[in-house]
Amino acid sequence: MASVYQINRGVNQPVMFKGLKAQYIWYLGGGLVILLVFFAVLYICGVNMFICLGIIFTSGGILFKKVYGMSRKYGEHGLMKKLGKRQVPELIKNNSREVFIK
Repeated sequence: MASVYQINRGVNQPVMFKGLKAQYIWYLGGGLVILLVFFAVLYICGVNMFICLGIIFTSGGILFKKVYGMSRKYGEHGLMKKLGKRQVPELIKNNSREVFIK
């Protein structure tokens, strides 16, 4: 008796949602939660509703543009590589041969 198995062709592929890859989904979600809290604070402080909405929609548009831009520019692991590269020293100075002699 022959068995039929479905092959998952998405194995080892990065997690994607609407064009966002990997950690950028979390960045966008966190940014939207921060905007929601900021809207609530502005509204409670008595700022006009239309001014609140204008500020939040403008900030949200900038947030979407930046996060999608980073996702497109750096990809799944590129941002981590860029941040890691900043921590590598350009040169290592050694004024003594004592390290190599011992």
